[in-house]
Amino acid sequence: METILPSSLQLKPWFIAAAISLLVLLALLLSKRLIMARTNALIGRSRFTLDSLIMAALPWPLNLLILCVSLIVFQTTCTYLGQNLDHLTRYLRPAEFLLVILAAAVFVDRLCTGAIRSYSEQSEALRSSRSILQGITRGFVWGLGILVLMGTMGVSITPIIASLGITSLAVALALQPTLENFFSGVQLVMDKPIRVGDFIELDSGEQGFVDRIGWRSTWIKMLPNNMVIMPNSLISGSKLINYYYPEKELSVPVEVGVHYDSDLDHVERVTLEVAREVLKSHEWGVSDYNTFVLFHTFDSSSINLTVMLRAKEYFNRFWVKSAFVKALHKRYAQEGIRIPYPIRAINLDQEQAVLSDKQ
Repeated sequence: METILPSSLQLKPWFIAAAISLLVLLALLLSKRLIMARTNALIGRSRFTLDSLIMAALPWPLNLLILCVSLIVFQTTCTYLGQNLDHLTRYLRPAEFLLVILAAAVFVDRLCTGAIRSYSEQSEALRSSRSILQGITRGFVWGLGILVLMGTMGVSITPIIASLGITSLAVALALQPTLENFFSGVQLVMDKPIRVGDFIELDSGEQGFVDRIGWRSTWIKMLPNNMVIMPNSLISGSKLINYYYPEKELSVPVEVGVHYDSDLDHVERVTLEVAREVLKSHEWGVSDYNTFVLFHTFDSSSINLTVMLRAKEYFNRFWVKSAFVKALHKRYAQEGIRIPYPIRAINLDQEQAVLSDKQ
């Protein structure tokens, strides 16, 4: 005669399987924590970057894989205990595939994002394009992961890819200005006419530091501490001056006028001495620059010359020029070199003749 067990005893194998899978889950999580801590301690002494990036990307994918293993243990234990899993298999198998694919996508995404973030600190080009590269990488990784998951679950992805092509065309037409700005941003990143931190001047007259180059726009921080946000298409299609390219140092021309009675050789010698002294003593002057003087104009009241100085950055030129003007004015006074006032002659005879005609 067959003995019928109470319902509580019939459910006992399910509890046993759940308890075993839970113990396996906790054991694997503890093992993962110990192994990761020991491995991170070893990697901390390494000079390589890739191993640190891999270890930083592993925790969440490992958690997902451990959860997947616990589900497999639960299913195996139930089968061993003679439990019928037909009603659960259709849910457990897709869940396992989902966890594996999700773990792979999370790992690749975190690895790529960490690599871009790490190497952007060493590369000026990557620093200015970090946000764009991260967005493109994440979209590609997650899009590919979703397609792989759908293909694994038996969903035909060929119609989806075909429909994506048609949809992409429609979206491209609808979002033409946005896409134009996006690809202009990619062009700015690849061509590198400007970089984050550069001081630029637009053809519309705005000046400022490039704060960041985004997907749609470039942010320029102006001197009054406000922000100019320019669409990337306007930046890439406009004429601009980059004061930090190809290097930050720039020449500082200073116009000077001396009296016609001056000894020009003496003027040149004294001016060069002052210029070299200022460039060597000033904190923002380029001390090894070979400064020079050029006489170029017989003006109405003076002979004009240009002194070429050199500053370390665009803003430094104002202070270098100011220090040079003060030092040159003092030295000219000591050397007896005169800087003439503008002279205007009035023809009194002609003016009197005009007045007589009017009277």
